[in-house]
Amino acid sequence: MVCDFFYPQLGGVEFHIYHLAQNLIRLGHSVVVITHAYKDRVGVRYLTNGLKVYHVPFLIMYRETAFPTVFSAFPAIRNILIREEIQIIHSHGGVSTFAHEAVLHGNTMGIRTVFTDHSLYGFHSTGAVLANKVAEFTLTNIDRVICVSSTCKENIVVRADISPSRISVIPNAVVSEDFTPRSVEKTINGKKKFTIVIIGRLFPNKGSSLLTLIIPSICATHEDVNFIVAGDGPNFVDFQQMIETHRLQERVELLGAVPHEKVRDVLCRGDIYLHASLTEAFGTVLIEAASCGLLIVTTTVGGIPEVLPEDMTVYAHETSVSSLIDATNEGIRIMRTGSIDAMTFHKRVGKMYDWLAVAQRTVAVYDDVYYNYNPYDKKWSTMVARFYRRNGSWARLLYVLCAIVDYYLYFILEFLYPRKNIDIAPKWPKRSEVNWEST
Repeated sequence: MVCDFFYPQLGGVEFHIYHLAQNLIRLGHSVVVITHAYKDRVGVRYLTNGLKVYHVPFLIMYRETAFPTVFSAFPAIRNILIREEIQIIHSHGGVSTFAHEAVLHGNTMGIRTVFTDHSLYGFHSTGAVLANKVAEFTLTNIDRVICVSSTCKENIVVRADISPSRISVIPNAVVSEDFTPRSVEKTINGKKKFTIVIIGRLFPNKGSSLLTLIIPSICATHEDVNFIVAGDGPNFVDFQQMIETHRLQERVELLGAVPHEKVRDVLCRGDIYLHASLTEAFGTVLIEAASCGLLIVTTTVGGIPEVLPEDMTVYAHETSVSSLIDATNEGIRIMRTGSIDAMTFHKRVGKMYDWLAVAQRTVAVYDDVYYNYNPYDKKWSTMVARFYRRNGSWARLLYVLCAIVDYYLYFILEFLYPRKNIDIAPKWPKRSEVNWEST
């Protein structure tokens, strides 16, 4: 597994990689994670069940993304791939530098490659255009792609111009045992009090600017409704100013960043989960909130409509303040009827989303890649030819140049540092090989 985003940083991609890796280990596979160093976390770390993590020291550019150099990480990545006897590289994240470079170098070394896309990207901004070109480059010689939703699949087909037959849809999941409901009656003057919870990074794409307008309106309309906002980001100050301007210190609790192990406690304090995202490929926090028994109020962007059944969700059919306010009012009305059974929500989510099932479906992709392997697909001439057939007069030439340079680097590394001089790392013993009761 290769990605810039991993522990100790918290987020959806990080949790996906960790839980997928743990369940692959549970199924008997050996898993290694490659990411960049996080402050003093440099070198090799072992996590639960022997999950081995390589924190490679590298220059960070923006939001924990390594500086893109295309080639400079090759020596370290090659050493790890040989040392750990890697058979499949599984990269994650459309904006992860390590993820893209690992696929390039893995293809050069003749290793099978898989890529999971977790996000949606548009076509109208410079950043999106560059991200799409990078995706096109990386996925030209990829063996298989995994998307977390059907909408995400449609998005990557258009962005990267790849065949839908090479893409599988495997959603995220949730550890339902970690997100059990807790029934707490909240009353004011003998009347039930409702709490709306918001959890997420406070960035514009998460609808933060909409939320700072929605919250005062809902508080003015409903005296029995309060808010809890958990998260941090560049729009955090906007929420502070909103609270001060509308004097909502007693109605809105601003928690800041919350560790993931505390997310369940925050969710269980609420009745409704409000998600105003402007773009979302899946939305793991939605199933976590539903598992805790909360009614979901959200937008219909991206893959969100695929996540939960309609009876668990109230949709704002437009990404506007007025539409989200109407949806939130409808959610409050439903909660007042007392028709929401938190434990029923929890049991249904546990059956729909299970990490072991996700791991088993991922292994099916690995099996297809590994056992239907065609050596011709990994010949350098074949891969360079694929790059040359790409659209764009200058882009395809740049792709070909990068591929040729990468092959030259590979041959140079093989000469200067032969693989026979790289020690093979011992594998963490599998459960079947150890008497766990005695240990």
